Amino acid sequence: MSKKKAAIIGIGALGKGIVKVFAEHPLVELVAICDINSEKVDQCASLFHVEGFTNHLELLEQTDIDMVYVAVPPKWHHDIAVDVIRAGKHILCEKPLANSLDEAENMLRLAKEYNIVHAMNFPLNYLHNTRKFEELLLDGYIGQLRKVDLQMKFPTWPRHWQENSWINTREQGGFVFEVAGHFIQLIQRFFGPIKDVKSELEFPEDPHLPETGIISTMRLENGVPIMFNGISGTAGVEEQHLNLTAYGTEGTLSLIDLMRLKAGKTGEEFLEVKIENNHFWNELINEFIKAIDGKTSELYDFQVGYDVQEVLEALRK
Repeated sequence: MSKKKAAIIGIGALGKGIVKVFAEHPLVELVAICDINSEKVDQCASLFHVEGFTNHLELLEQTDIDMVYVAVPPKWHHDIAVDVIRAGKHILCEKPLANSLDEAENMLRLAKEYNIVHAMNFPLNYLHNTRKFEELLLDGYIGQLRKVDLQMKFPTWPRHWQENSWINTREQGGFVFEVAGHFIQLIQRFFGPIKDVKSELEFPEDPHLPETGIISTMRLENGVPIMFNGISGTAGVEEQHLNLTAYGTEGTLSLIDLMRLKAGKTGEEFLEVKIENNHFWNELINEFIKAIDGKTSELYDFQVGYDVQEVLEALRK
């Protein structure tokens, strides 16, 4: 694979860590970064010896790049992504794809029209435990699927490492929009499209703050039920609890807190499957560059993002 010149637009909560990943990737030449926070831009540009911008249009006009990672808050995904696409640059976008279904549809249409590589950052797809989960499903480990269950618990929201100006707003934040999309995408990857979304949300009195709870029922196209139960503001000292479980006629599989996998046959012990997890970023970037080079790759594109957005909007409304 050939080395690609890259830029990052948006260096928020993950900041230097994300810039470091791109700067150190053997197939990437990080050329420029952009953020409206000039102090953060100056620090990162100096540390990683790249050009720094506070205006993404100037970055697109003044730099020679092949690909752009768009990591701004959801409210700005559409406008910035459209500019990137129209500049003819391949685009990797944070999830959710946009801040509305109309915006997501326009982004998907333009990406196809301009014939650029377009992909979403759905990182769970590249973890070894996710792949083992899917392998066991395909091998028939659980038999016929009976039910899918998604549980989320956050003692505090936002999480301590993720506090910023938008994550705790009803407009573009909340754990449904920020976290559930990862698992909605996995459910649709594993089991197919989701339909019949019914959702009951709990909100605080402040109209600017996001949901504090959700109880939702959904179905797969074959009628198998999906249950989603989430809550924030609970007792406990752990950071979070995330659990995606598939119940079948012959066994049960569960992805727990992103990094663990448990499995068990019906009537037997439910035990952890020992898997050494990988760092997803390198694999995601490798696959993205493969696609730019015209090679077969494992990417989750704007169509996947749009399909997830449909479910998220139904959940939020």
